Amino acid sequence: MIANSLFNFPVNMTFFSTSMKLEIQNTPFISHLDKPTRTEALEYYRRLIQHFDLDIHLYEEVKRMQPITDGYAVDTVKATYPTRSVVVATGFYDTPRKMNIPGEDLPKVRHYYDDPYAYIGQDVLVIGAANSACDAALECWRKGARVTMAVRGPEINERVKYWIKPDIENRIEEGSITAYFNTTTEEIREDTVLLGTPAGPLELKNDFVLAMTGYQPNFALFERLGLPVEEGDACKPIFHPNTLETTLPNVYMAGVACAGRQTSKLFIENTRDHGDIIVEGIQQQAVAH
Repeated sequence: MIANSLFNFPVNMTFFSTSMKLEIQNTPFISHLDKPTRTEALEYYRRLIQHFDLDIHLYEEVKRMQPITDGYAVDTVKATYPTRSVVVATGFYDTPRKMNIPGEDLPKVRHYYDDPYAYIGQDVLVIGAANSACDAALECWRKGARVTMAVRGPEINERVKYWIKPDIENRIEEGSITAYFNTTTEEIREDTVLLGTPAGPLELKNDFVLAMTGYQPNFALFERLGLPVEEGDACKPIFHPNTLETTLPNVYMAGVACAGRQTSKLFIENTRDHGDIIVEGIQQQAVAH
């Protein structure tokens, strides 16, 4: 899907970045306000693809990559594509970080928050305390959901957007949203959830669970492509920091996938130059040959 990560963002989301920071190919991004919405961004990138007539193959999963003379053969579910160079720019939003607890596969569990109107009058548990969790909790509460938050740490994440953090903290303080801190979700059941709180186990009535537990790169794809990652918790793909070329010749990493599990380290503002760096590297390789 075109701009698949953006498509999976909340329907009413407004970007933290300005429209200027989202521009590519020196093509102006005009939005109604300084910070564009999800819908405006999707339309902007759709028009770019249409304008430049890009050759895009949608809904075509990559299965493997094999070296051939002067490049690679990339096998997908539909075809094989020979190419001299490969750029892996898969982001991390397609792979939710699972909790691996009983009941996580129940239909009422969502790892993507979509639209608050689905939860009107419902008992909703929001798991997490970062931007996605706070946005979901506030929007659902304002549309009439009974919202509870389960937070692993002692407080709301310090990196929450500056206009969201006081809002969620005030809603918790006044009791509009119930929050359990230093708490884990132990089990999700058909009509309830079981929390592990500092005061002991707690079972709550529940209709939906919004598990805003974060996301990670598609490490299974990295393995299929033969891309090594660093040992340790970060699991960063191995690449040259100046050229973004991996240990495989003419195979490059781009975007937030470069950060491995450290997804807060890279974002739009500090990966905007990746495309230019990679194109320069590919051109230099072509001249050398």
